[in-house]
Amino acid sequence: MRTIFLVGPTAVGKSAVALELAERLGADIVSADSMQVYRGLDIGTAKPTPSEQKRVRHHLIDVCNVDEVFDVKRFVEMAQTAIGSCETALVVGGTGMYVRALRQGLFEGPARDEALRARLEAMSAAELFAELERLDPKTAARIDRCNPRRLVRALEVFHATGKPISELQTQWGRGAEVYPPSAASEAISAAPTFGLMRERADLVARIERRIDAQIATGWLDETRQLLARQPVGCCVTAITQHPTAWQAAGYRELEAHLRGELTLAEAVALIKARTRQLAKRQMTWFRREPGVRWVAVAADEPPQRTAERLLEELTTR
Repeated sequence: MRTIFLVGPTAVGKSAVALELAERLGADIVSADSMQVYRGLDIGTAKPTPSEQKRVRHHLIDVCNVDEVFDVKRFVEMAQTAIGSCETALVVGGTGMYVRALRQGLFEGPARDEALRARLEAMSAAELFAELERLDPKTAARIDRCNPRRLVRALEVFHATGKPISELQTQWGRGAEVYPPSAASEAISAAPTFGLMRERADLVARIERRIDAQIATGWLDETRQLLARQPVGCCVTAITQHPTAWQAAGYRELEAHLRGELTLAEAVALIKARTRQLAKRQMTWFRREPGVRWVAVAADEPPQRTAERLLEELTTR
């Protein structure tokens, strides 16, 4: 068994390069994307198309419904199983916490407190951030203040343990509370890890082109269909009642447009701005990860050439 990681920010070109590299290696692709696991979130998450999934076998795509809980622990369990079933596994994604947990082990933290969580989830993102800033300023300084799911978890950890989540996360990768890895964990943790990077202007242009293409190919209709899925006897939709899936970049902005709160142009501009912010956070995360070998990709470099360069790197190891 052989495992390789390919990481980097959104729109950097991971998927296209991964397809080329996987074909050359005879590898399966294991997705490390926290939103591509959800059925129905296709266009907005830039999920591999059916034709791309026919080219190379993919794992951890469309494994749960939008109203299900899918977290990092479940990802690690499923990813380890998928990797174990592959002769060669190419783990590809931009969800830094998923990649870190798979490579280094998972610090679980306290269990969910449903009553506390319900209280916190009733608060706005601004209220959650203000409370976090008061209780755990170190985490508040680096967290996405517009992401209620992460704000809720950080506050939940503080209230349950009396300690900031930033302090508990220093135990990641060591100690008795680390989620026990599989028998293949040593091979996974030692696997070569490549990070793709581009000049900022190039990455920003790619982000904006991709979002324009997603809108043109039906992202708004996809959002409308997700909002129409309403569980029996429930007054809210299946997607909005579950905050994890609804954190996928862009869907909330398009929902605001469909409610008449934003014009489509305003929603698209906001999606582009927040996606640029996401890419910046992803790069910050991955730059802190040990053992990542960064590969600079030129604006005019085709994915086939990037894959060849990575293959050359692997061959010389």
